[in-house]
Amino acid sequence: MDHAASSPLTARRAGALKGRTRVPGDKSISHRALILGALTVGETDVVGLLEGEDVINTANAMRALGAKVERMGEGAWRVHGVGVGGFSAPDGVLDFGNSGTGCRLVMGAVGGCPISASFDGDASLRRRPMKRILDPLELIGARAASMSDGGRLPLTLTGARDPIPIVYRTPVPSAQIKSAVLLAGLAAPGETTVIETEASRDHTERLLKHFSAEVRVEAEGAQGRKITVRGEPELAAAPVAVPADPSSAAFPMVAASIVPGSELILTDVMTNPLRTGLIVTLREMGADIEALEPRSAGGEEVADFRVRASALRGVEVPPARAPSMIDEYPVLAVAASFAQGVTVMRGLKELRVKESDRLSAVADGLRANGVEVEIQGDDLIVHGKGRVPGGGLVATRMDHRIAMAFVVMGLATEKPVRVDDAAIIATSFPGFTPLLRSIGAELS
Repeated sequence: MDHAASSPLTARRAGALKGRTRVPGDKSISHRALILGALTVGETDVVGLLEGEDVINTANAMRALGAKVERMGEGAWRVHGVGVGGFSAPDGVLDFGNSGTGCRLVMGAVGGCPISASFDGDASLRRRPMKRILDPLELIGARAASMSDGGRLPLTLTGARDPIPIVYRTPVPSAQIKSAVLLAGLAAPGETTVIETEASRDHTERLLKHFSAEVRVEAEGAQGRKITVRGEPELAAAPVAVPADPSSAAFPMVAASIVPGSELILTDVMTNPLRTGLIVTLREMGADIEALEPRSAGGEEVADFRVRASALRGVEVPPARAPSMIDEYPVLAVAASFAQGVTVMRGLKELRVKESDRLSAVADGLRANGVEVEIQGDDLIVHGKGRVPGGGLVATRMDHRIAMAFVVMGLATEKPVRVDDAAIIATSFPGFTPLLRSIGAELS
């Protein structure tokens, strides 16, 4: 279940980046559109779906659980659902490859069904913690029939025969935990509630409403939310237009900010405020990022962004911002390397349990390219000097965002930067290399 032979990639400094481009569809919404489409009664048409490996694995899982999932054309998919609680036991193992989101959300959806299913993934996913999902699912009535040490994959989950509605306070800000509980709670009578002290991305709540579920969202404390879903609904099929992924847009956005003379327009980027922490932070650093034509699409706000190269300065990024940009810290660290002054990114504990230990992977990659960096507890501190020597080989650790971040770095360093494996990028951003080349990047 591991990826094929590695594919190194070298990025070198070239001319300015120019053009107008659209990054692939949002990964978070793509996963959820397939899963919720499978839980509806009727046919759901999805356009703009991200056709990366992670999302394709979720589509395959929905088929294995009994839904009919068809590819109608590029980015266009149709899901014929089986209804809430209607999944059937799969014949084989559900293989999620590198995707923590797909695996954890489907565990939630299966947790409310009276079936057993086995979950597995690649070596990276097998290292990621699943007990944080299993704990609330057990309260609902599911149980892990078998699992690896530490509550990790591979594991077999037996869903609840009579799901129990619960009130659950998440131990960490996590849209994956919240979503798994809400998806399981759909099959329970009465109301299931998730309380989070810091608001995480809210795509599940938005899409549940889009599919006619009864959902309440209330403030909880200064920065938290209480989300309640009424169980046993008949979800109605509804079309989904997937906007461009802000986490993918982060890479050309930072590239255009640090490569001198660049001017780039990124179209249809989702501007959900729980996903725009990177844009807020880059603007604080002095980045020239302008939102054009804000509008609505598929239940989300979107805009085009014009990004021009600019001189960046170091800033302090508060821990409360982490949930809105948790996947963007690797490329933010690259931007910080080219800034003048110190950038402190606080409260990055969650980076240690992503596809890799991203905190150490980022620090190692920066050091390999001549950047002074330190980790203090859960804080990452980058000492920017406005220029980066480069010349390093970066170990990507089977992590697509580490690979992409350091490819971006190499576009502005004095010497080329080489990543040991770019094949892993296909999990979230198919077409990453051609897209960068189309705007002027030099990659080999």
